[in-house]
Amino acid sequence: MTDVPRRRERLSRISAVVQRRVPNVFRMDSIKSQIVVFALLAALIPSIAMAWVSYVQNRGALTDKINEQLHSISTQTAREMEIWLKESLYDVRVFASSFVVTENVERIRQAATRETTDTEALTRLTDYLHSVRERFTDYDELFVVARGASVVASGPGETGPIQLKADWLDDVEAGRIVLGEPYWSESLGRAGMALGIPVTSPDGRFLGALAASVNFSTVQTILRSFVRSEHGDVYLTTNDGRIILSAQESSAGLMAERLDSATRSAMQADTAELVSYPGRAGEQVVGTWAPIPGLPWATVAELQAADAFKPIARLRNVTLAIVFGLVLTIGLIAYRLGLLITRPLDRLTTAAGTVAKGDLSVSLSDAGSGEVGYLTDVFVYMVQRLREGRDELSEAHDELKKTNEELERLSITDSLTGLYNRRYLMRTLEAEVRRAGRTKHAFAVLMTDVDHFKSFNDTYGHQAGDEVLARVAGVLQATVREVDCAARYGGEEFSVMLPETGLQGATEVAERVRVGVAEEPFVFRGKTVRVTLSIGVSEFPTDGETSEALIEAADRALYQAKRKGRNRVVRAARGRGGAKKKEA
Repeated sequence: MTDVPRRRERLSRISAVVQRRVPNVFRMDSIKSQIVVFALLAALIPSIAMAWVSYVQNRGALTDKINEQLHSISTQTAREMEIWLKESLYDVRVFASSFVVTENVERIRQAATRETTDTEALTRLTDYLHSVRERFTDYDELFVVARGASVVASGPGETGPIQLKADWLDDVEAGRIVLGEPYWSESLGRAGMALGIPVTSPDGRFLGALAASVNFSTVQTILRSFVRSEHGDVYLTTNDGRIILSAQESSAGLMAERLDSATRSAMQADTAELVSYPGRAGEQVVGTWAPIPGLPWATVAELQAADAFKPIARLRNVTLAIVFGLVLTIGLIAYRLGLLITRPLDRLTTAAGTVAKGDLSVSLSDAGSGEVGYLTDVFVYMVQRLREGRDELSEAHDELKKTNEELERLSITDSLTGLYNRRYLMRTLEAEVRRAGRTKHAFAVLMTDVDHFKSFNDTYGHQAGDEVLARVAGVLQATVREVDCAARYGGEEFSVMLPETGLQGATEVAERVRVGVAEEPFVFRGKTVRVTLSIGVSEFPTDGETSEALIEAADRALYQAKRKGRNRVVRAARGRGGAKKKEA
């Protein structure tokens, strides 16, 4: 206690030294401080500032340019898609208003009212649809549907039924054009869309409808015409973000993908703004969105961010190289200057080396004023503190040892149940196999699984499931011996290794565990729930001479218990290997 005032006095003296020395640095009394500060101010700070300003300005300009290009591509593509849609609708209207279609549909309808068939009219109509398909390759299928939703004629297409909504004829009869959802034709290996147009007589009577399946071959050609880079792409999407096709690809897998909601919301919020988002291959891309008039679709023009900002990356690299060169040069200069002050520090360095070897008996004389004098005073005070802290260090070492022991315990136990984990079980089991092999003694392994645990989790939630696992672990700990190794094997599965225990004894232990869990009261949401276990038992060396074989034998017995109705103990039977199917 008598050293406390002296220590406080020493600390006050060091604080006074600090207050006396630090202002000298800011007044740049030493040549070293003047050179270093001047070099930093004259070289590094202006260079970094100018490089940063240039980088920001160039990146902004390039971003605006890319935004303008992509926005122009997406807008032009949307305009071309609008034209394509109008042309397709015009074609189908022309087909539907053909005299061959209207005359023969009328004749077929009149024959139907007489309960006869006008074969000639049907043949002429079918031939006409066939000739249209041969001349217009964008149409994979053409159907003429009479009133009453009966197909009277169709072209020889391979797409199957027209993919339109169930009440599309009602819309067509009301004079509306029906557009179907985009689909993928497995038989033709391409995407398409169905259209529905009314067929009317010259006097305006509704006769039926002409439905057409339009493929997207022309659409993909349009999209490809707007791709300006091998690292870019143009997409056709629905308004909810589902991808229809792109300039680079058209497939069923592509049509199953969609833009994530955050990207879609950002694009739709401001269609003129460039948006950055993860691309389909995982790389970062930038893109713009443009809605298509007349369709619930939009076009997306995108470009890989790495390719788009390649000039900026080059500028950044050059800037970093320049800054690094400056830092290296200044570092060399500072090193040369540092050599000039190393001699006065030799004594301090030698003393520091002695202390580093554990010898705290060093002493240094007064080094005078200046930075070295201040450093010497601090070093002397530090050595004094080290001497006083030996006992504290010893105590800290003891605490560290306890901490390491606790970490070791945590590394081999399961945090939820408090049982050993699977890694420790397998390590212990392998050691027991070696020991039992030398002594020719038997031991047993239990594999247990909570019955219907997945259904329990789905019904009561994962917190209730965790409580079940913890309480099952409690029953295991209360039932087995201290020399036994009870572990959580994984999920709802537990395993117990019973040294010096034969198959009969292990079966009795397993039965006590099973009964203990079955009698354990489980109450969730005010309802008492019965939890049961299925347990498989294997014995060394009867059922296996390796840890893996014993686990596998007990596992087979476990799933035999499940197949027999669960809530039971089953012994392993030799010769019952093979695949097993895990039940819930």
